[in-house]
Amino acid sequence: MDAAVLKKVALFEGLTQGQLAKVARIAQPRSHTAGDFLFREGDTGQDMFILADGKVRISKSVPGIGEEALAILEPGQYFGEMAVIEDSPRSADAIAHTSCTVWVIERAKLDQLMFTDKDLAYVLLWTFVRTLSERLRETNDKIKAFFAISRF
Repeated sequence: MDAAVLKKVALFEGLTQGQLAKVARIAQPRSHTAGDFLFREGDTGQDMFILADGKVRISKSVPGIGEEALAILEPGQYFGEMAVIEDSPRSADAIAHTSCTVWVIERAKLDQLMFTDKDLAYVLLWTFVRTLSERLRETNDKIKAFFAISRF
């Protein structure tokens, strides 16, 4: 993976060129056709993904309703990062909305990289915290809107 591409990904914006090169060395490309599941809710996760091209849909299956899309991701966005932070099952499905290419970063390789480069770990972990906080805030807003609508 090209380190210049990583620099455009929000997660890696605070990294130096050398650190970006280290991350680029552990990322592996993977292609998917439209409709492929990159992962399913409940799966054990060991990887995170950076969307290089195409679109990926993050969704949940709602009993009695079907699939509810939570987000349509565009190139440069990352997802599945919760799997590199904790040992919990995947919280949603990731489906190739269109044909796409992703860069996959394995948890074990990222752990090793962060262990050997504490400055890189500091930047990444704070970015993870901000991302998860932002997503929690968005979820709270959606829940509030849902309850407001359900009262009618």
